[in-house]
Amino acid sequence: MNSRISELRVAVYTVPTDATESDGTLEWKETTMVLVRVRAGDLEGLGYTYGSAAIGPYSLSVLAPMGTGKSPMDATALQAKMIERIRNDGQCGLAMMAVSAVDIALWDLKAKVLELPLYRLLGDVRSSVPIYGSGGFTSYTDEQLYDELHGWIGEGINAVKIKVGRDNAADIGRVDAAREAIGKDAALFVDANGAYSVNDALRQAERFSVYGVNWLEEPVVATNLPQLAFIRERLSAGMRLVAGEYGYGLDDFRGLLEAHAVDILQADATRCGGITGFVKAGHLAEAFHIPLSSHCAPSVHFHAAMALSSFSLAEYFHDHVRIEERFFDGFARPRQGCLYPDVDRNGLGLVFREAEAESFRVA
Repeated sequence: MNSRISELRVAVYTVPTDATESDGTLEWKETTMVLVRVRAGDLEGLGYTYGSAAIGPYSLSVLAPMGTGKSPMDATALQAKMIERIRNDGQCGLAMMAVSAVDIALWDLKAKVLELPLYRLLGDVRSSVPIYGSGGFTSYTDEQLYDELHGWIGEGINAVKIKVGRDNAADIGRVDAAREAIGKDAALFVDANGAYSVNDALRQAERFSVYGVNWLEEPVVATNLPQLAFIRERLSAGMRLVAGEYGYGLDDFRGLLEAHAVDILQADATRCGGITGFVKAGHLAEAFHIPLSSHCAPSVHFHAAMALSSFSLAEYFHDHVRIEERFFDGFARPRQGCLYPDVDRNGLGLVFREAEAESFRVA
C-alpha cells in the first residue's frame, strides 16, 4: 500500500496479419500494439493500445514523469492529470490513446497491490462476459469467410460480425454466405466503418434485414450525428444502430446519446481514457438506458465489463485475439460464448511473454 511508482516502460510490437485484411474504407497487413509497463516495488502493471508506433515515445516523454513517485492507489487522479497534461496536443487521437494505455497499466498495478482481480476491485455485477466473433474482412474469399464464422459457431460463440461497405453488390452475397456459415439461429452483425452514404446505408440495411442482420455498425462517419440519427429512425424493426468506437472522451459519448444516434453505444478503453474512461462511458450509457459494447482488445475490456450493469457484448476481434493469445499468459478463452475470470489471478490476470513477443518488437 505504501509502494510508489518507480518506472514506466514502453515497447512497440508490430505483428503481421495472417492474410491481407480490409473493411469498408481501409486495408492493412499488420497490427501494432503499444505496451506500457508500470512498476511499483516488485509488482508491475500492464496496459496497451493498438495504433501508431508514435504513441510509444509520446507516452515516455510526456506521461512517464506524471506518475513517478506517485501511489498506484491514485489511478483515477493520475488519469485526470494526464488528460490535463495533453491539453495542447489535443485530448483525443494518439495522445488520448497514450493516456489510455498508461491508465490501464495503473489499474492493473493497483489491483495487484491490493491482491485482487481487477473485476473484484471495480465491483463485479456479473459472473461472465458474453462475446461475439468479429472479423469477416471484405478481403476474405467466401471460403475464408465461411471457415472463420463457422469456426466461431463451433466454439460456442453464437453471434458474429463481418465487414461491409467495400462493394455494395458483393456485400449481399457475403451476408448470404455468412448466414449459411452460422445457421439460422446465430446473430449476424455488419460493420461498414463509415463507408456508406445515408441512402446506401438505408438501402443496404433493408437488404441485410432479409438475412436476419440486427446490428448495423457505423453506416456513416460516426461524428455525423444528424445522419446517424436519421438512419436509426428509419431502420426496420429489430435492426440496431451501433457506434462509439472512436469516442475519446465523455463529450463524444454524450453527443451520440443525446442525439439519439445509437441503439447500442460502443467504447474502446484503449482510446477513451483506459479503464477509468471506459467505466465512465458505461455509467453514462446506463443513465440513458442504452446498452454498452466494448470495441476490440478483449483482454483489456473483460474485467471492466464485469463491473458494468449497462454492458451487453464484448467484441472478440480476430487480429487482437491472435496477438493477445500469443503475447499474454492468462489470456481468457471463451466457453460457450462467454469469457470467465480466473479468480486466482490478480489485476487483469495477464503475464507478458517477453521472449515470445521479442521478435515482433520494433521500438
